[in-house]
Amino acid sequence: MSAPAELPDVLPIFPLGGAILLPRGRLPLNIFEPRYLQMVDDVLRSDHRLIGMIQPRVEGDRRRLYHIGCAGRLVAFSETGDGRYLISLRGISRFRLLDVRDGFTPYLRGQVAWDAFAADTGAPETDPGLDRERLRALVGDYLGRLGIDMSLEELDDGEDEHVINALAMVCPFPADEKQALLEAPGLAARRKALMALLEIHAHARNDEEDRLQ
Repeated sequence: MSAPAELPDVLPIFPLGGAILLPRGRLPLNIFEPRYLQMVDDVLRSDHRLIGMIQPRVEGDRRRLYHIGCAGRLVAFSETGDGRYLISLRGISRFRLLDVRDGFTPYLRGQVAWDAFAADTGAPETDPGLDRERLRALVGDYLGRLGIDMSLEELDDGEDEHVINALAMVCPFPADEKQALLEAPGLAARRKALMALLEIHAHARNDEEDRLQ
């Protein structure tokens, strides 16, 4: 795992709403826009093979980027017959976006700082407060109401960090809620936020169903 001192100060930036990457997580991506095809080509030629994933946010009529994202190392690559790239990123560390540089490439590049997230490149976290039975019930209810069929077997024996971070990444929460999960200072805080969001959405769905009856 890379140490913060070995990570670059400038990253290619891939803005993608509704999608977050967390340290040690895996994020599959389907790349088809020409500018991002070039970005992948450039990343494959780089020493670090890192892409900075970050969510856009809308403020009034202006589109900006959130300040916190996560860098992923390109660990799998294939090209389709119609010219798309199918890639997979492994989360390395979160970063703070300091500035956006444009004009040199068709895609954005960002000046970033890593110092606030040194723990991201350390050992995987554990969460003694994780109630797997309660989490399974909340996730099952949430996904069931959305009509999403997903195996929850890893909730029983997966490592704490993998379980919590994988759910934070795959649950289709709104962008601002996904961002709150990304920015949580530690695994226990992320688990608490995740379970709170699942409960909020369950109550909101119940209220909506009551109004329709």
